Amino acid sequence: MLREAQGKLMRRREFIGFASGALALAAPWRAAGQAASRTYRIGFLSPGQLAPVNPVFDELRRHGFVEGRNLTIDRRDRNAGYQQLAAAALELVRTSPDAIVTAGPEATRAAQAATTSVPIVAITDDMVGEGLARSLAQPGGNTTGISLLASDLDGKRQELLIEFTSGAPRISVLADTRTTGPQRLQALAEAARSRGVILLVHRVEKGEEIGPAIDMAKAEAAAALNVLASPLLHAYRHVIIRKTAALHIPDIYQWPETAHEGGLLGYGPRLDDVMRQLGRQIVEILGGASPANHPIHQPTKLALAINLKTAKEIGLTIASSLVVRADDVIE
Repeated sequence: MLREAQGKLMRRREFIGFASGALALAAPWRAAGQAASRTYRIGFLSPGQLAPVNPVFDELRRHGFVEGRNLTIDRRDRNAGYQQLAAAALELVRTSPDAIVTAGPEATRAAQAATTSVPIVAITDDMVGEGLARSLAQPGGNTTGISLLASDLDGKRQELLIEFTSGAPRISVLADTRTTGPQRLQALAEAARSRGVILLVHRVEKGEEIGPAIDMAKAEAAAALNVLASPLLHAYRHVIIRKTAALHIPDIYQWPETAHEGGLLGYGPRLDDVMRQLGRQIVEILGGASPANHPIHQPTKLALAINLKTAKEIGLTIASSLVVRADDVIE
């Protein structure tokens, strides 16, 4: 199943990879030559803290952009919440940044509403499906970035969770209302029903709603929890990990790295790889590439991570046939 999903995603991105590779040969070298000429400003905008940013800064440094020397960073991504995004975006635009980096559709929409001229480099679940770009190959407007295929991968994570909890009559999803719409939830519910499983949906909009939502999942006898893709839920992942561990609820996340932090399962692109790609795209934009013609990238490699220590702590035995399929096994 994992190999099939990865192959499908690779085929969908062959053209995008070719086009973006051609751009990458030119823009970073222009940027490297320009970096010393003046100070650049980048703004970060997200409803929760964008992390990890070190891979982004590593890529920027590799091409001559160094914070404190010729680069200024303006962070507006420290768990500000959704209500502050519009104001934060306007404040960023007033500082005349060379680029704004956004995470999630709400932050990206806020940035697009605030400016049509400042380049926006975004990470979202489905850039085209969310109406943030015209197409992957030719985004149009002032926004490019990375589209995570979260809709497809949320479904793949649900399949994995059902497989890991074979025979369980019900599982739950934790969904951010701002990033996961009714149609996506309905599709997940129908997919679960086709496997003979009832899907319990718990929606949140604020960090303080997460704990009670997980308590409700436990009260409803959910056998496992699928934490859907969301910048907000990623920002509160440690809260979720502690809560699900205390309640002995198996959980799965969008990033393999989350299993290394104590989550049971993680399946998707590696976050470090995505952030390094983000850094390269920022370099290309600073080097003069136009967002309107700069292809939106998609992940090309997916990984499954299993934390056996967490499994033992919550009293779950994972079949060896599933363990051998993992790319990362944490013991």
